Amino acid sequence: MRSKYRLGVDAGGTFTDFVLAEKTGDVRVFKSPSTPHDGTIAIKAGLAQISEALGESVESIIQQCDLCINGTTVALNALIEKKGAKVGLLCTAGHEDSIEIRLGHKEEGYRYDADFPPAHMIVPRHLRRPISGRVLVDGSEHTPLDEAAVREAVRYFKEEGVESVAISFVWAVRNPDHERRAREIVQEMMPGVFVCTGTEVDPQVREYTRTSTTVVNAYLSPVMRRYVERIDDYFRSLGVRHPVRYFQSNGGLSIGEAMQGRAVNAINSGPASAPQAGLYVAKPFDIDNVITVDMGGTSFDITLTKGGQTNLNKNIDFLRYRIGVPMIQVETLGAGGGSICQVDEYGMLQVGPESAGATPGPVCYGKGGTRPTVTDANLVLGYLNPDAVLGGTIRLDAEAALAAVRKHVAEPLGISVERAAYGISTIVNLNMVSGIRRVSIERGYDPRDFALVCAGGAGGMHITALAEEIGSNTVLVPKVASVFCAFGQIISDVRYNYMATEPMRLDGTANLDTLNMRFDDLEQRGTEHLQADGFAPEAISASRSAEMRYVGQIHECSVDIAGGVITPDRLATILADFHKRHEELYTYAEPHNPVELVNIETTLVGQVSKPPVRTLTPSGCTLSDALTETRPMLFDGEGHWVDTPVYAGERLDPGLLVEGPAVVEEPTTNIVVRPGWTLVLEPNNCYRITRNA
Repeated sequence: MRSKYRLGVDAGGTFTDFVLAEKTGDVRVFKSPSTPHDGTIAIKAGLAQISEALGESVESIIQQCDLCINGTTVALNALIEKKGAKVGLLCTAGHEDSIEIRLGHKEEGYRYDADFPPAHMIVPRHLRRPISGRVLVDGSEHTPLDEAAVREAVRYFKEEGVESVAISFVWAVRNPDHERRAREIVQEMMPGVFVCTGTEVDPQVREYTRTSTTVVNAYLSPVMRRYVERIDDYFRSLGVRHPVRYFQSNGGLSIGEAMQGRAVNAINSGPASAPQAGLYVAKPFDIDNVITVDMGGTSFDITLTKGGQTNLNKNIDFLRYRIGVPMIQVETLGAGGGSICQVDEYGMLQVGPESAGATPGPVCYGKGGTRPTVTDANLVLGYLNPDAVLGGTIRLDAEAALAAVRKHVAEPLGISVERAAYGISTIVNLNMVSGIRRVSIERGYDPRDFALVCAGGAGGMHITALAEEIGSNTVLVPKVASVFCAFGQIISDVRYNYMATEPMRLDGTANLDTLNMRFDDLEQRGTEHLQADGFAPEAISASRSAEMRYVGQIHECSVDIAGGVITPDRLATILADFHKRHEELYTYAEPHNPVELVNIETTLVGQVSKPPVRTLTPSGCTLSDALTETRPMLFDGEGHWVDTPVYAGERLDPGLLVEGPAVVEEPTTNIVVRPGWTLVLEPNNCYRITRNA
């Protein structure tokens, strides 16, 4: 059977999104309410919608897919809700408290706050077991591994009902023999338990970061394993022809087998695909400076791409846990369509971060919600049509939304319902603008130099207001905005990162032969991995980077390195690049000071064919043909209602100009064009909204 489709599935907090791309270039979007307790239920519901729309059986559709891709919040939710596995830690004697001591201070912003509570420990003190045995910085064994202590610790783990074991020994990155032997003992005494080591999960210098990352991985991997097994079993029952791919935090795909043991790579699985999709949408407009914002039901995710390159984060505190593996730099706020609005004890209106989620959802969904949300406020303001949400599959209760805003916001504040609803919209917008400024202005970027790419089912109702606040003049809203992360998955490549610690002075004493050999070894491992995944050699590419610092510094900065043999002449170029990068980051460089290498990294990419883009052609429809109604809407806090035209996006021809104020309704999202803006549908299935001169 020939491949006809490619399927992307993104399981969010409120909805699970589906994108089905056909070989003809047609892209279909579907949504079903998320089912956090069992993701297969939401997937089955979405596939049933696809089956009905195409008139084919689910089995037939899946069997005609060249790739089925899944982005999931399973690992993230387990970390947020503290619902991971019970973890035991084997660590070098004397280092039992490193994950609690951390770096000796609290996170940035709370360093001097005596009332800021300590982070929750995934591994309680009694489950951190000290093991004698010591490897030195050069990889030599100073003290043999105390295998008896390992066995005693494992017996204790069994008594305590430990479900997962993390192993992290000092300087194991230079000689992993002790970690490997300890792993063998654990597997011998606790068959079936999940075990991971620091040298497998995050093989870099920095004992605290490596241990923390390994512990988080041990905490999440059993949860991820159960999820992947359910998803893989379900798709196999449908006759899927290729392994299901899962989206990683580094912006690439992976097979389920790899994700089961590396759940830490899936923490940002969902939002990590957004920048790839943002660049894809902006490319026809010759735009490579993009801020992609994704406003769903639960959260608001922001990524910044400068010059076509999206920043990767490593060694960061994520939800107060130090994570060392590469992650797409995503700023996440508790600001979504389901964000709950309430007046606090000080009489101040608060919006989020608490969300109504999929259940019970906003009041207007009629599923038992009683507290107003951003979606309820948008309905009160007229931005939403009760009969035109999710293609008419969910009818909104406008009266219930109005009553909830009145009871919980307007009456406590002593203001009108309309002003309360506009206040809700304004506050959530300002919260989102603050997040955008954190990824742009606070990192040295002027947001006026970037286009905003809008994603998420709720984003279109707020996007022009956000653009006004940050000074951006161009907004792009793709037709697939409501399922943008799922769309980003189907156009992404398979990506694996390989790291090694190779400390050396980069001067006349540098052992370039060893350095070249280590890079070659990493690339060989990655190439073999991708070839086992089915990629031909010509579809595989590699890129290199090195983490370097001035001798005596604490922190490193990453420098990209071209492939090929590193010669003394090329080393001089690499050092010049380091000095330049250091000055870009910290405003100064010290070319006269010696430089040392700490870690090296290779990224291997297996290039996946991209679905074609279907170009829209005019049908001859006029703007009047697309007009569905005119209804009053509120665009200020003074109560000035404006009769606003509403257009059906499915009837708009490319090239037609829509002057704001206006609303364009798509089956799964609404786009609010505020006064002073103009919208046009471009032939590449993307709405371009520009500020009037």
